[in-house]
Amino acid sequence: MSFLNTRHKRTTLAIATAVAAGSLLSTGLTTTASAQIPAGSAAAKPLAAPATLSAAARTTLIQQARDGAATTARRIGLGAEEKLVVKDVVKDADGTVHTRYARTYAGLPVLGGDLIVHTAKSGKAEGVTRANKSAIKVTSLSPRISAAHAEKQAVSAAKTLGSAKSSADGARKVIWAGSGRPVLAYETVVGGLQDDGTPNQLHVITDAATGKKLFQYQGIETGVGNTQYSGKVDLTSTQSGSSYTLTDATRGGHKTYDLAHGSDGTGKLFTQDNDTWGDGKVSNAGTAAADAAYGAQETWDFYKKTFNRSGIKNDGVGAYSRVHYGNAYVNAFWDDSCFCMTYGDGAKDAGPLTSLDVAGHEMSHGVTSNTAGLEYSGESGGLNEATSDIFGTGVEFYANNSTDVGDYLIGEKIDINGDGTPLRYMDKPSKDGGSADYWSADVGNKDVHYSSGVANHFFYLLSEGSGAKTINGVSYDSPTQDGSKVTGIGRDKALQIWYKALTTYFTSTTNYKAAREGTLKAAADLYGADSTETKTVAAAWTAVNVS
Repeated sequence: MSFLNTRHKRTTLAIATAVAAGSLLSTGLTTTASAQIPAGSAAAKPLAAPATLSAAARTTLIQQARDGAATTARRIGLGAEEKLVVKDVVKDADGTVHTRYARTYAGLPVLGGDLIVHTAKSGKAEGVTRANKSAIKVTSLSPRISAAHAEKQAVSAAKTLGSAKSSADGARKVIWAGSGRPVLAYETVVGGLQDDGTPNQLHVITDAATGKKLFQYQGIETGVGNTQYSGKVDLTSTQSGSSYTLTDATRGGHKTYDLAHGSDGTGKLFTQDNDTWGDGKVSNAGTAAADAAYGAQETWDFYKKTFNRSGIKNDGVGAYSRVHYGNAYVNAFWDDSCFCMTYGDGAKDAGPLTSLDVAGHEMSHGVTSNTAGLEYSGESGGLNEATSDIFGTGVEFYANNSTDVGDYLIGEKIDINGDGTPLRYMDKPSKDGGSADYWSADVGNKDVHYSSGVANHFFYLLSEGSGAKTINGVSYDSPTQDGSKVTGIGRDKALQIWYKALTTYFTSTTNYKAAREGTLKAAADLYGADSTETKTVAAAWTAVNVS
């Protein structure tokens, strides 16, 4: 579904996911110096700068490294039980190749055993950068403590850091070479959440002979996004070798791609050699990507924390996002056929439609598609659009971002109208010049983005009540069709009621009368038939002329 009232035909919507798993001890002092520009040279960059490699060239280099791994292992002095596993290859402009390896010992992963072999264009070895310079010699591969002991210790460590996780995700035998003399150990990973709500991936290393905890580290990293609409934010990304991709493994594997003004295919995954995305300016392609990734992660978290829904289909699988769609495309849409979210760059390619409430709106269409399946026309279409406005607003309040504070305005950041006004208003929808404040017999004949006004108005009244008030610095003055006064029950309860109705009482053909019935049933289920919440649902619908 598209965000604006265009005739761009799409099916339904979804939500995103994304995360960053950190690598273990991939640092070390190199034994070689970078090649420098010769004196008097007019070269534009150092000869040691990475060369641009085609996909085929990089694949060839990696395969060559794999083919020669055994020879390289012997050449750099590794023992008979040790093997090298190629992780990445970087080639400099002067032909020097830097090959990153992981290591195994007797078939076991060596944590902290990674190394980089530097080779000149001539083939001459120029040195090795090692995470641990100690030789690996383990007298026994039989542990003296059980895996269960290691798991228990890891869970205890996670609880100390605030995790509520009660079990580990498994313990595996490894060689720990991260510090000091290499030893046989267990690596145990504890998932769940950290104390601040950040996904947890605590790795605990336990000596397999003594049971002593040797090391622990958090496998989840947060990068930095300099967005256009939400300021500087933390993003979850994934490190792969020496580069990062805008991939969130903790939220269903959500990825953010660059269509580069194309309109077909997936596009190119955002990848770079550092973990800071965008600079807050439209001219930087990564800025829109940062906004999109941020919107995806906040939408995922909103549904998970608010409704315990794991992704759009509630199956733990994330969608993906595409930015820079087409040329001067003034819209954003969800497409079920690709299970993806797509953003245009706006008029003159100067205003990407990647704001937080747009992201939440579009991906919520996927939730509607995979629950009620509200038909995208007539009154059910208005309810479909309103559902996305309601949950998009919920995402914005949930994010609690000081640069884009929660409000009941739709699309206020993207300035579609060119005069600083929002696209839609939930307190009095008719302020946009087309939306309906109240139900009428012909409301279903309106474009679904305008017939949605009735449900948007209902939701605002249910949450905040009627009359004048200021919320987060924004002034509202919500009327009622019959002049009645409505006292709101709060946005959190209103969201629960709408979600309950959507997932258990709305169908593909639900109209406004049926929506009233469904939300009354939902409120009664949640709070009781004679509760204030249920009575307020009835009052709010009556106030928008649905009775």
